[in-house]
Amino acid sequence: MATYDPFRDFDRLASSLLETRRGPRRMPMDLYRDGDHYVLTADMPGVDPGSVDIDVDGQLLTIRAERSLTTGEGVKWITREREAVSFLRQLNLGQGIDTDRITANYANGVLSVMIPVSEKAKPRKVEVSSDASAPTITAHENRDEPQPIEQ
Repeated sequence: MATYDPFRDFDRLASSLLETRRGPRRMPMDLYRDGDHYVLTADMPGVDPGSVDIDVDGQLLTIRAERSLTTGEGVKWITREREAVSFLRQLNLGQGIDTDRITANYANGVLSVMIPVSEKAKPRKVEVSSDASAPTITAHENRDEPQPIEQ
């Protein structure tokens, strides 16, 4: 049995009237490095995968998405707390990212973006070589008298 709570309705009305934020919403996201790529995951519940738009312009990554709500004719709403919103997030990728190989996947309300590190930015070993014809220093031990060092 449902109970009527006038304070809940008043709270919902007050927050909708006092809500100053209009326009695109920021989506919660996580970003971490896993080996030679970064992984960005963002929550976008109820978003149609066809509305997700990811752009890379130079080093700026932009993610946009829309959540629209359908209403049928003759529908009488009992309560409607979800709203149609647009999501927007922009990230400066910085240097060392291979922007040509960025990939994305959307499943179960979560967008996953794989951002590979460029080959130039990956750590590498530098080989140390020696020239065999370079002079070597040899020391001899002689307890009686000091000897010069041969080169």
